[in-house]
Amino acid sequence: MIQIPVHNSQGEQVDTLEIDEQILGGEVRPLLLKQAFVRIHSNKRQGSANTKARYEISYSTRKLYKQKGTGNARRGSAGTNLMYHGAHANHKKPRSWRLDMPTKMRRLANRNALLAKAVDGEIRLIDNLSFDKPSTSQFAGILDKLKINRSCLVAVSSTESPEARSARNLSDVTLTQIDRLNVFDLLNHRYLLTDKATLAGWLERAAARLRSVEATEDVAAAQGEK
Repeated sequence: MIQIPVHNSQGEQVDTLEIDEQILGGEVRPLLLKQAFVRIHSNKRQGSANTKARYEISYSTRKLYKQKGTGNARRGSAGTNLMYHGAHANHKKPRSWRLDMPTKMRRLANRNALLAKAVDGEIRLIDNLSFDKPSTSQFAGILDKLKINRSCLVAVSSTESPEARSARNLSDVTLTQIDRLNVFDLLNHRYLLTDKATLAGWLERAAARLRSVEATEDVAAAQGEK
């Protein structure tokens, strides 16, 4: 079990949260994390780059000047890639950069990224992250009390809550919904900030999903043996 300290808004430790590392993959798996990170990063590419090849442009095929006697470099037609308005030597065409990954591997990578944060001590838990009204200065004060001085991913239950609106205008702070945690956002930020109840609920749902998958696999294996 991994013990995660829980702090109050003043930065004082008031509780701890136990995390079962078996739910998050048991151990940090760098190769899996890299594969999942590269997949999400690649899927964000638009792939809309488009340049013209030699056969796609209109130009005169007349030789610009004679081959010898001018003192200039040898020059052919105006369609070469060295000329202004010429074609591109290695032209680009729209393509898809999307990569696929099995669902079980994607979900395991998301959980394993949280385990990596827990092992490195980069999870900041607060006992109660709730504001009566949006206040950027109040949220900045919490970050200062928790000694968060690098990029931070704030996971909340609702992105329309007052505390979520308080974090929107802060630099190096990215807001996300707790159910949308993924390996790309977790590894792309130094710290993860959330409250104890929100993270505990996410862990319970992850454990329940994992138990359901294991039960389904056991049933399938038993039917296969018959």
